[in-house]
Amino acid sequence: MRLSECRVVLTGASGGIGLQLAEQLCAAGAQVLAVSRHAGALDELMRRYPERLRWQAADLRNGSDRQALLEGVRRLGGINLLINAAGVNQFAMLDQLEESRLDDMIELNIAATLHLTRLLLPILREQHHALVVNVGSIYGSIGYPGYAVYCATKFALRGFSEALRRELADTSVDVLYVAPRATRTSMNSAAAMALNEALKASTDDPRDVARSVLAAIEGRRSELYLGWPEKLFVRINGMLPGIVDRALRKQLPLIRRHSRHEEQSR
Repeated sequence: MRLSECRVVLTGASGGIGLQLAEQLCAAGAQVLAVSRHAGALDELMRRYPERLRWQAADLRNGSDRQALLEGVRRLGGINLLINAAGVNQFAMLDQLEESRLDDMIELNIAATLHLTRLLLPILREQHHALVVNVGSIYGSIGYPGYAVYCATKFALRGFSEALRRELADTSVDVLYVAPRATRTSMNSAAAMALNEALKASTDDPRDVARSVLAAIEGRRSELYLGWPEKLFVRINGMLPGIVDRALRKQLPLIRRHSRHEEQSR
């Protein structure tokens, strides 16, 4: 897809990766309907790109907000690119996680994404060529201690992307699944970042992640996994999960210690 010809709905547009996607899409000439609960830094972007960027407030867990977004898309004359980038995360062992936070991750990361995609699919299918981009995670392929619920939602999103791609194989709509590794955004708590540092885990700048996503869109790819050696771990986990089990068990005391710091800070 040529980015300059894209008419985009971008969810999670005020977050780290979403904000960078919004900026780079506008710079490339796309028309962007940015969706988030709060405008945040999008205000500055709208001043820079008044002809290319619009914002619509929405809590995508709310059916009436999703319906209002559908009406907004119709007023725009349709879209050919849906980027599902909205999501939440919390670093915590399962028994440390509050029920409301567990529900929040499931509702936003997977349920809202499926509902919105279903709602916008008829409009996407009207286009000569259209694309659904689901922003998942490396944790959608590797179950990681301290992120059990987040992993569950991203595993589900990866499965949804694969099935939807096959379901739409004889239509004009393609599906791209994107799996970033740890990224420097506000989604990560201080304890999560401290754990990454203790494990010497590499983290990416959201600007670089957004650049890679847009390159994958232009290249008509179906999957994008970011980061080395994380991409290798995905392959190993798929073929020889016992190796990853043993490696992560060695990290478990460190993960538990940092999760307790996270719990104490709340």
